[in-house]
This record gives sequence, structure tokens and C-alpha cells, in this order.
Amino acid sequence: MIREAVVLAGGFGSRLRSIVKDVPKPMALIQEKPFLEYLLIYLINQGIKKVILSVGYKHDIIQNYFGSKFQDIDLQYVIEDTPLGTGGAIKKAAEKTESSNYFVFNGDTFFQVNLEKLFYQHQQSKADITLALKQLNNFSRYGVVKTNKNGRVTSFSEKRKHVKGNINGGVFLINTKVFDQFVFPQKFSMEEDVIQKKVKNLMIYSYLTNAYFIDIGVPEDYRKAQQELPNYLIQESSQSENNESSYL
Repeated sequence: MIREAVVLAGGFGSRLRSIVKDVPKPMALIQEKPFLEYLLIYLINQGIKKVILSVGYKHDIIQNYFGSKFQDIDLQYVIEDTPLGTGGAIKKAAEKTESSNYFVFNGDTFFQVNLEKLFYQHQQSKADITLALKQLNNFSRYGVVKTNKNGRVTSFSEKRKHVKGNINGGVFLINTKVFDQFVFPQKFSMEEDVIQKKVKNLMIYSYLTNAYFIDIGVPEDYRKAQQELPNYLIQESSQSENNESSYL
């Protein structure tokens, strides 16, 4: 089991400015605790021991609050002096990882995936990247991830109105060699420049689960998280996936 994770925590939170001001988006309060604290507690419950936080906007707020250790997790920081995009941020943070594979999480998304099962499937499929997918109904905020019968990712559809589809839930497992196979600029997008554009060059697989998912990137879901997230936090992740499914 992998014990390392990268968390992207450098977001500005521009769409939340009307209700969350003067703090990085992952520090938005959910019932008096930063959203990032909920995410870190989930990672502790999943057995993660080391987290590299990729930070940027007002990073001192995050560093001063959490320091170098939060409960059982050792914290390290990679500071983006200028925005590097999700790909650039992950690539820079990956320099501090020690494992051949590591988990990546968005600092504004809570997706209660069973990481041990995700890791097992990643190994079985010999994937370069394994994406945790969530099926949604009637949505337009996200694009849809399309797969073949074996769960290998084949293509993506753009953000538009969808009746039903599987979305990238912002949790994935990546092999350290992925970034060595291509030349990237300093600033690039993990989603667009790697996962989508290199889908035919890389072994990208999916892990489909019905685990609890919420993205606090817009005010409506941020308010929803105030009511829902504390209830899910007290549960073990494995207990929340009673009906989970996967492709392998």
C-alpha cells in the first residue's frame, strides 16, 4: 500500500470569493474547521503517512495552521511562486516523493475512495495512472470520462449538460515515471496536457466507485458541504463504499 500523497492546495477560490475571503480555497471553513483538515483526517484513516502540500496563494496561512505534522501525517510543502498549473504543481511536488507510485488529491474536493482498493487495481492493471471515477446524473460542471469494457480510459467529453456519466473525481494514483516520458513546459495542466492528450500513449485506467463526493468549488456545493461533510468524516472510508464497483 502506498503511504504518500500529493495534495494540490494552491487554489485562489475565485468562485467562492463572495462567501470565503482572504484565505486559500482549501482553508475555507466547514463548521469552524478548514476543509483541508477534513481531507487530512480522511487520509489518516486511509493509512497515509506523508503528504506533500503544493501551495501558492497565501500559503503562509496553511503552513502556520498545520505546521510540519498533523496528527499522524508528516507534512512537507512545495511553494508555487507563480502558478504552475495542476501538472506543473504535481511534477514539482513529486520530487519529494519516495515511492514508485503516489496518490494525488485536489485540495477542494472530498472523494471518500478506498485507497487500498484503488492501489490494488492500479497494480493489477499495471497502469501508469488510475483515475477514481464517480457516476453523476444531470450535471454540467464536469466532463465525462469514457472507458472500454476493461476500464481503460479511451476518451473524454467536454463540460456540457449530461444526463448521466462518469466524472474524474480528483483522486488518482500515478507512477513516478509518467513525467519522464514527455517534455512539458514549466506550467501545464495535468488533466488536459497529460491525462487527455496522452491517453493513447499512457496506460490510464479507471476505478469506479459510488463513494461520497463533494467539490466545494462553487458556493452551492460549499454550503452543501457544511451539512454533509462532518457526518461523513466520522465514518471509515471503507464503510462508505458498501456498493462500490470497479472494472477489474
